[in-house]
Amino acid sequence: MTWLATATTGATPGAAGQAIGYPTLFLLVFLGALVPVVPTGALVSSAAVVAFHQTAPLSLLFVFVTASSAAFLGDIALYWLGRRGMGSKNGSRWLEAIRSRAPEDRLTQAQEKLADHGVAVLVLSRLVPAGRIPVMLACLMAKWPLRRFVRGNLPACLAWAVTYQLIGILGGSLFDEPWEGVLAAIVLTVTFSAAPSVWKRVRSSD
Repeated sequence: MTWLATATTGATPGAAGQAIGYPTLFLLVFLGALVPVVPTGALVSSAAVVAFHQTAPLSLLFVFVTASSAAFLGDIALYWLGRRGMGSKNGSRWLEAIRSRAPEDRLTQAQEKLADHGVAVLVLSRLVPAGRIPVMLACLMAKWPLRRFVRGNLPACLAWAVTYQLIGILGGSLFDEPWEGVLAAIVLTVTFSAAPSVWKRVRSSD
């Protein structure tokens, strides 16, 4: 993982290193979209920190294009697999994986919002921690065709990549050393991800 190694050593990678780093970022984000256990937001933020400290003017653009396209294609692949599972008598392990990560209360809420606001909910779901899978399952249960899901998912992935890249740029701008910026970006990412849950608990305790 060239860009992460760059962050820990402070070295600036050459063209060969970048040629390895961007495909690695793409693969990790793509897999994170298929198997929602990889902290893809933190990966994008960390890559943005490294890009921020590079002299190449297009590094941040390459991170954005790589992350957004990987997230988009990963989401489409997972939705397509979910649709196949919905149409199968025995379902599929991918559909079961989606269902297992969509608690009943979150799914019900996602279905209600999807019915009221349509595509806008899909766009926002990628910015809400743990919001993507319940909304995707709600789309599957509403029998959205793949084309409709694609139209809503494209701006969702673009907004997601911009958000976490901005977190990385903020972290990178606070420190001179890339590794310090990566650490700050990870802390900011975790804080951003945990804030809704903390706020919900605070409101429920009042």
